[in-house]
Amino acid sequence: MKFFIDTASLAQIKEAQDLGVLDGVTTNPSLMAKEGISGAEAVLKHYVDICNIVDGPVSAEVISTDFEGIVREGEHLAGLHPNIVVKVPMIREGVKALKYFSNKGIKTNCTLVFSAGQALLAAKAGASFVSPFIGRLDDVSTDGVQLIEQIRTIYDNYGYGTEVLAASIRHPMHIIQCAEVGADVATCPLSAIVALFDHPLTTIGLQKFLADHAKAAGRAVKA
Repeated sequence: MKFFIDTASLAQIKEAQDLGVLDGVTTNPSLMAKEGISGAEAVLKHYVDICNIVDGPVSAEVISTDFEGIVREGEHLAGLHPNIVVKVPMIREGVKALKYFSNKGIKTNCTLVFSAGQALLAAKAGASFVSPFIGRLDDVSTDGVQLIEQIRTIYDNYGYGTEVLAASIRHPMHIIQCAEVGADVATCPLSAIVALFDHPLTTIGLQKFLADHAKAAGRAVKA
């Protein structure tokens, strides 16, 4: 499974990159705003700054909801850096744009996916990634991980090359559950990735090892 970090924070992206487990980045205007980045030029520059940190796909979201606007924005975003993946909403005009981008060799990420039918449309239109929002589904008492499993089965049935990108991940168990059902990518906050390190038995085991090593070293010095 690939790990993408869902943020616009350069510091967090660098930290994830330094861990050696980062494969890409997803971000959006809301995450940009949280970092205090505003204005079209500043946002575009920030996308390039992200691309210069991570050697992998960087999803950059269009704002337009009409076909011509999506295409215009998407082509501009794709021209910023080879790592850019154009993030397109799951709407009719968006699906039309996915097909256009696919024919032009521009990579895309179909976002705001909440059903297997939507994921099927995105794959047929040639999306590079499809992003089911599992956390938001959980919020309305629907099993988000089950949707990942359903999409995986459909894509495998028909040999679609679209990668299943589990989004709206809230905690480390979401990551494990998505890995179990075959998601290609998990995009999540840095906190969810870092939480995978933690296990009480690891902590206890390391403490005991270090304590035993200290005792042995003390005996060796006395000898």
